[in-house]
Amino acid sequence: MLRRRVVVTGLGAVTPVGIGVDAFWRGLLEGRSGVGYITRFDTTDFPVKIGAEVTDFDPLDFIDRKEARRMDRFCQFAVAAAELAVEDAGLDKYDPDRTGVVMGTGVGGMETLIQQLDVMKRRGPERVSPFFVPMMIANMAAGQIAIRFDARGPNSTVVTACAAATNAIGDAFRIIASGLADVMITGGAEAAFVPIAVAGFWTMRALSRRNGEPEKASRPFDAGRDGFVMGEGAGVLVLESLEHALARGAEIYGEVLGYGMAADAYHITAPAPRGAGGVRSMTWALEDAGLEPESVDYINAHGTSTPLNDRLETEAIKTVFGQHAYKLAVSSTKSVTGHLLGAAGAIEAMACLLAIRDGVVPPTINHDQPDEGCDLDYVPNVARRMKVRIALSNSFGFGGQNATLIFGQFAE
Repeated sequence: MLRRRVVVTGLGAVTPVGIGVDAFWRGLLEGRSGVGYITRFDTTDFPVKIGAEVTDFDPLDFIDRKEARRMDRFCQFAVAAAELAVEDAGLDKYDPDRTGVVMGTGVGGMETLIQQLDVMKRRGPERVSPFFVPMMIANMAAGQIAIRFDARGPNSTVVTACAAATNAIGDAFRIIASGLADVMITGGAEAAFVPIAVAGFWTMRALSRRNGEPEKASRPFDAGRDGFVMGEGAGVLVLESLEHALARGAEIYGEVLGYGMAADAYHITAPAPRGAGGVRSMTWALEDAGLEPESVDYINAHGTSTPLNDRLETEAIKTVFGQHAYKLAVSSTKSVTGHLLGAAGAIEAMACLLAIRDGVVPPTINHDQPDEGCDLDYVPNVARRMKVRIALSNSFGFGGQNATLIFGQFAE
């Protein structure tokens, strides 16, 4: 079946290295770490005290005070990023019935859940907020964005752990390509800096223990890596059919060329041997795009800074790309932003599009000691000027979720 071409016309970012796409991109290219000490709760009794928080966010810059009080932090991030993306796209006229929303998240309104559980324990069930459920449920980011922009078309929420935002963008891409909508507002949001989440990741030994050097803790593909650094934030993209974007004279960042997803069907947290799920995800994305592996110039890796993920993702890339793997630029922007969990894929998709636009690839910072099992070109420590025509973005999640997006330079 013939499918419509889909382009990206707007980007909105709320990240640990800046709010707005310009601040975000500048932070990545400068290699300025967004990791510091956790301030959202008292970490005195916690063995992990570091994270990548959004420190300069005021929801009232984007949302009415009354509405903001009825949104969890993850939802505030999502609405703010959507506002920025829609403004960036110059999207002022559209058919509401042909405009939809797909958002991803890993856990949804976890701050609200913890806060209201405490209220119930201290003051009784009758004191629980009547807004508890609509603040906490994971689909409310998509719901609030739809309300905000009167987007009455397809609307859904993807909860596939750390692959959620990539799956959401891929689903939105397919909705437009199939003709069900002309415009989709899509991405991911996460705000999970609560004690139970940090404790849970710590007890499974997933988090970095470099409390004394927060800025150096996230070090994907480096031999000294010891775990990921938790982050928070949101990324939202405006996707349009090519016809719709051209008709309104929109500026185009790039084109969505392909989408692949696959399950490991192996383990609840560990990647499959040899990165087999990632191999299928990347292979199917290339097939969906009608591209040969040699056409890809840059990969924004999942690159979590955990010993197992980085090695197996490297192995998967080598399986898919063969000798071309050694000619690719591969970087992990999680070295700068930390791991935004269900929102990670959205800001990493943005990094791919901006690399295509500007001809520069963001670095993997803290890459000081090569690892025998990670032997590709990870763009160590300094951004690199290079022509990027095709970029691929990987996201892998607990439960064996694997998702891959491919973006290309737009040409009519």
